[in-house]
Amino acid sequence: MRLWLARLAGTIAMQMLMVAIAWHMYELTDSAWDLGLVGLYQFAPALLLALWAGHVVDRHHRGRILAVCLAVQGLVALLLFVSTWLQPPADAADRVGQFRALLLLMSVVLGAVRAFQMPAQQALSVMLVPPRLLPRAMAFSSAGLQSAIIGGPALAGLLFVAGIHVVYAVCLLLFLIASGLVSRLGYRHVPPAREPVTLATLLAGIDFIWRRKVVLGAVSLDLFAVLLGGAVALLPIYAKDILHTGAWGLGLLRSAPAVGALVVSIALTRWPIERRVGPVLLTSVAAFGLCMLVFGLSRSFLLSMVVLAISGGADMINVVIRQTLVQLETPDVMRGRVSAVNSIFIGASNQLGEFESGATAALIGPVASVVVGGVGTMLVALGWIRLFPSLARRDRIESDGQSGRSG
Repeated sequence: MRLWLARLAGTIAMQMLMVAIAWHMYELTDSAWDLGLVGLYQFAPALLLALWAGHVVDRHHRGRILAVCLAVQGLVALLLFVSTWLQPPADAADRVGQFRALLLLMSVVLGAVRAFQMPAQQALSVMLVPPRLLPRAMAFSSAGLQSAIIGGPALAGLLFVAGIHVVYAVCLLLFLIASGLVSRLGYRHVPPAREPVTLATLLAGIDFIWRRKVVLGAVSLDLFAVLLGGAVALLPIYAKDILHTGAWGLGLLRSAPAVGALVVSIALTRWPIERRVGPVLLTSVAAFGLCMLVFGLSRSFLLSMVVLAISGGADMINVVIRQTLVQLETPDVMRGRVSAVNSIFIGASNQLGEFESGATAALIGPVASVVVGGVGTMLVALGWIRLFPSLARRDRIESDGQSGRSG
């Protein structure tokens, strides 16, 4: 329960922080390109550090690693709070440039931290739950996280009224609570046998995923689908210039996918997906792409909210199936490194996807960027049927002779 509460507090804080940084950046520069850079600056250090981070997670106490990561994110929130409280942004070009540089620097720090946080968090979660209960546990955990993803952006949107420094202050408090909860988490850590750090040990996660075509198909499907279809980076543009709602609308738009995801995750705790998981996974990705297509063309705030909520529900099905497959197919001694590689795929689909959206929007406009991405996502779902037939035909989550069981 402590881990669940810690993830809840940390996710609320992270969602608020991402909304604040995105809105802050767009208010300062009015640039889709700069919104994309925020995502790129988070992805680059995560990519560079991911393999080493996975090795570290497999060798050291995962709870302590996670607690430190949350504390460092709290320091980022503290620095942004102090900067905006003592020296609020002005229109002067030099001040705008200083704040822009600070936001990009903090994005680099957040990306580096999440390189360690994501594999530690994923590998730690599966150690606390028996394999047979993992699909339900994943859905239950996702329900809490989606509640946080709903509440975080909405709360940030409301707090913007009091000033952006207030948003950063609340983020700081929540990160400290999350770090404290994780630091008190008790589990038996058995240090693995010492072995030298070699290129082979660092690349072991990549080799493992490459040999497991079902896992490779699942994580690469998510990579390309969200890389093409994600529209999160462009939500400030939609809120300000297309739907004309302002900061409060941005908070609601950011929360809408999580509403759909929450409903689906609650349903999955009661009715887990036990058969035809491959076809269901591919269908959910295609549905996500269709929602992005409709969102891109919408000029109605209500319709935009509805299709974003449906997209969140479709994406939740993808998340539960993918994460459960990856964890159950992976032995415990490899979970840190495999989770690190998985985090590269997730980071590429999210942060790099934000850069792709921002760069594409700068070239062809935000509407065309979202529409093209939605069509591309649907084509990816169709293509994966031929590229990964074992995934497309997968019937059950657990396979015979499950290799991911660890006693």
